[in-house]
Order: sequence, then structure tokens, then C-alpha cells
Amino acid sequence: MLPRTYEGQICSIARSLEVVGERWTLLIVRDALRGTRRFEDFRGNLGIAHNVLSDRLGKLVEAGILERRLYQTRPERYEYLVTPAGLDLWPVIMSMLLWGDRHRAPEGPPLVVLHRGCGGRLQPGLTCSGCGRPLGPLDCDMESGPGAQPAGDTVRPASPA
Repeated sequence: MLPRTYEGQICSIARSLEVVGERWTLLIVRDALRGTRRFEDFRGNLGIAHNVLSDRLGKLVEAGILERRLYQTRPERYEYLVTPAGLDLWPVIMSMLLWGDRHRAPEGPPLVVLHRGCGGRLQPGLTCSGCGRPLGPLDCDMESGPGAQPAGDTVRPASPA
């Protein structure tokens, strides 16, 4: 098994990868930014193994990207809320989404990110194609695009914890 650290690397990218570089982690963050909060919802959306999801959520909480909050006492159940540090990953996720749309989505983008203010699309540089404004995680709605299977509903991003 490969180590999770990049010892000897004095590099912020390496340090970031130590937190979000494992398989599934960025997809969990993506779903959290889309409003997913509960364990079973993450599992249902991602098709991820229970133990892997539990491990990744724990690491995201430990890193301060998600906050674990009790929402039911019998049995104890928790939800996972995006923290300000998690919201700061939105530009990374959206830049990867736009790159994937351009280079890895021959049927078209599976997800379209729209500016809530005017309906323009998110474009490279994380600006609106309609009005040119810079966009952030609380400015956008997401809906299924032409490459989606199956089509989904409009989803608002998560509010910070």
C-alpha cells in the first residue's frame, strides 16, 4: 500500500493531497458541496463501501473540511456539514469539473453549474458566462447536463457549518 504522506516535499500541493488525495475523498466533498449530509445518502450517491466512507468522512472531519453533527439520539446518527475550509475547496472541485467537461465528457457535461443571479454557466476562471461576475459556492445551482444519466433535479450548494 502506498503511503499517504509526501515526506520531504515542501509543497502545499503535496500537503493538500495528504488530506484530499485518496480515492473517493474529492467525490465526497463534491457531494457535500451539493448538499448531501447523511452517511446513507453519501453511500447511495456514490456506491462506496461502508468502511471506506466511514474512514474518508472521519479524515475529512479531522482535517476540518466537514463538521460531524448529531441529528438523532436513538440510535445516534450524524450528519456532515461543510465547514469554511470545505467551502474553500469549491474552486478546486469546479476547476476539475470544467476540465473534465472539456476533456473527458464526449456526451457533454453530466452536471451544469448555473449562476443563480442570471442563469449563465460557470466557465473557466470561475466566472459567469452571462454577466462575467466571479462565482463562488453560494452563487450557483447545479443541474443535470446533457451527459447525465439519469437526469436529476436542480441542487443548491451546501451552506457552511
